[in-house]
Amino acid sequence: MSGKPITLYDDGHHKCLMFGDLVTGDGIQSNQFLIIHGKRSALIDPGGDLTYMPLTLAASRHIKLKQLDYVLASHQDPDIIAALDRWLLNTHAQVVVSELWSRFLPHLSSSFLKSNMGVDPYQRMITLPDQGMDIPFGDTVIKAIPAHFLHSVGNFQFYDPISKILFSGDMGASVAESTLGEPVGDFRAHIPHMEGFHRRYMCSRKVCALWANMVHELDIDMLVPQHGSHFQGAESIEAFLDWISQLDCGVDLMTQRNYLIPHA
Repeated sequence: MSGKPITLYDDGHHKCLMFGDLVTGDGIQSNQFLIIHGKRSALIDPGGDLTYMPLTLAASRHIKLKQLDYVLASHQDPDIIAALDRWLLNTHAQVVVSELWSRFLPHLSSSFLKSNMGVDPYQRMITLPDQGMDIPFGDTVIKAIPAHFLHSVGNFQFYDPISKILFSGDMGASVAESTLGEPVGDFRAHIPHMEGFHRRYMCSRKVCALWANMVHELDIDMLVPQHGSHFQGAESIEAFLDWISQLDCGVDLMTQRNYLIPHA
């Protein structure tokens, strides 16, 4: 575990970093992302206890943690935002999350923070409406893009218009053993590493196709999921969008056989 990030984009003023080797032990591999724009900074899906300490050590080499502007949470899962109380206590960051999940996230924050430290989670949250929004980020924005029912009923992805990276959360995730930071090369060979996950965790082909139609309207150079390798370049991204638009998944696959009373 080196903590050394992969640089996805760097123009000298705007930088996107990916941390992909911070999880050790039995936890599922996950990627964490840091966007830096001048003196502004935002962490995307920083995770829980498995990643908090190594991520803070690694990120502090690039930013002053107390000056972190945002923690962006694509959804509510433990590998996304379980260390919420630590980020609230140790930074001044605002937490950006779906309005749907804002009522539940305080369950991840100790009452000690509010009663003894004066930290109120609700006062530090920016809640996203279902249609998404532009999040101010210095003289630019980070776009919160709706991705509901793509793994979570209140789900968002984050698009950086400067780097043209879509941080896609669980959409595009894979379980392949791959070289850290390497983009997908042979798309067809990569499908077996994605297929089982997407068939189970995505809601339906209809929702996937609606999402893909929206993404076609964005100018994207990279589609970077929270797990596994990323897609880079028009050909690779288009291949993924075509594939996911036609994939039967989630409720498409359900029959009465999936709803039977178990017997000993």
